[in-house]
Amino acid sequence: MIVTKKKEFDGILKCLGTRKKVFIVGCGDCATTCKTGGEEEVKEVKRLLEENGREVTGWAIPDSPCIASQVKLHFAKNKKAVDETEAFVILACGLGVQSVLDNDRLSRPVYAGCDTMFGAILDKTGTILSERCAMCGDCVLNATGGICPTTRCAKGLLNGPCGGSDKGKCEVDKEKDCAWILIYNRLKELGALDNLKSVRPAKDYSKSNKPGQIAIKQ
Repeated sequence: MIVTKKKEFDGILKCLGTRKKVFIVGCGDCATTCKTGGEEEVKEVKRLLEENGREVTGWAIPDSPCIASQVKLHFAKNKKAVDETEAFVILACGLGVQSVLDNDRLSRPVYAGCDTMFGAILDKTGTILSERCAMCGDCVLNATGGICPTTRCAKGLLNGPCGGSDKGKCEVDKEKDCAWILIYNRLKELGALDNLKSVRPAKDYSKSNKPGQIAIKQ
């Protein structure tokens, strides 16, 4: 899941400048879960825009606005409102914003209503989103018992703890567990402590050259 947080509305208003007609695009997936781009949040932004003299021509909440077919489908369903708009406000991650841009045939201005934070998992209570993946392109989870040191270690260390951990807690943030203590305990549980004897080379960031592109086999 990609975690987002709401931008300050005044900043969105400033970006719109003199543009009066706005179409809002939400997200039925990640941003809905984060409560930053679901129906409630879309309606709230609509209300604020209208209170500030803007005309909201319409709004849509694709299941996944980062997928072109989803954007095109909702644009087709709301053709009149989309045709009339002067700009889009997107309550989704940066992928959703750029997908709307790529799929608007008139290439009108797109403005992010959210800041994109990180990739996360949602806990069993459904209330806490925790960063777990840095999307680095060079995954070491098979060697570390499924716990990512790149993300969960404050220093991103790949070959064990820094020496500053105390009673299982990170020296950078005493409220957080030391990732390498978690990894050690997990490998011990799996009978795989020999994994710690292998020295991993520096992270190969060439595997995550930007912008990435991968073709999906049909």
